[in-house]
Amino acid sequence: MIDLDDIRAAARRLHGVAHRRPVNTSRTLDELTGAHVFLKAENLQRAGAFKFRGAFNAVASLPAEERRGGVATVSSGNHAQALALAARLHDVPAVILMPEDAPEAKLAATRGYGAEVIPFDRYAQDREALLAELVEARGLQPVHPYDDPGVMAGQGTAALELLEDAGPLDLLLVPVGGGGLIAGCATAIAGVSPGTRVIGVEPEAGDDTRRSLQAGERVTIPVPRTIADGQQLPAPGELTFPVVQQLVEDVVTVSDAEIVATMRVLFERCKTVAEPSGASAPAALLHGRLPLPGARVGAIISGGNVAADRFAALMEEA
Repeated sequence: MIDLDDIRAAARRLHGVAHRRPVNTSRTLDELTGAHVFLKAENLQRAGAFKFRGAFNAVASLPAEERRGGVATVSSGNHAQALALAARLHDVPAVILMPEDAPEAKLAATRGYGAEVIPFDRYAQDREALLAELVEARGLQPVHPYDDPGVMAGQGTAALELLEDAGPLDLLLVPVGGGGLIAGCATAIAGVSPGTRVIGVEPEAGDDTRRSLQAGERVTIPVPRTIADGQQLPAPGELTFPVVQQLVEDVVTVSDAEIVATMRVLFERCKTVAEPSGASAPAALLHGRLPLPGARVGAIISGGNVAADRFAALMEEA
């Protein structure tokens, strides 16, 4: 498990490497929600998402002799791009398993950073088994998208920066996929601002973490059909879920239509491009999942990796 010291160590590794953008505020969002909203714009992070934090920290934490042989992961796109870039910055090879239906822009970016991409069928094949086989066959070091202490610690630096830049928060909203971001952020919050509530947000079709919290154990669901491809996971992580159980107050859900509507608001009123997964946390706020009049609320826009034609199509469909 990780603690605040691990996150602070990750922050030191990332200093001068990861982008640190100003926290975004919007009078329109404040008026629409009745809260004071602070957006952590990880859509402007390197490789277009928060994933760069965890990937770089994990690769940087590996002993040099282990790192030299190369790294591998399985990802629908954002962690794939992030690990490809982190490997490139460390001058080591990267091999990435990516779903066949991953967004073309994410596939192209991953290859563009120099990684070898191996496609798989996310609905018919076991992603974890595929990764284990790849690592064993090629002698690579696995850097899991979320079930990796280095990844979790790196992701937690987003919350650390948000608190430093925005000041005290009553609530932090975090999108949930495998749980690496919310586990890291909740650990940072618990260490620095224990009075801040942490709430996770999932798409309605992919509410595995919400169901797991209700059941008191990890629950597996069919791979969800949702536009939020970064949150298309069947179960929370083995390492991340205990942290969520301990430190996260609740997980709420939003519909795909609400995610698209939020993408439009962020684009038109905040001049911010968010991918569907990136818009899920502010969607919970904009659509009344957590009415908090007057509260100081942070929300993480986790990524902005959406192609122009895909963004336009979603807006037209809405």
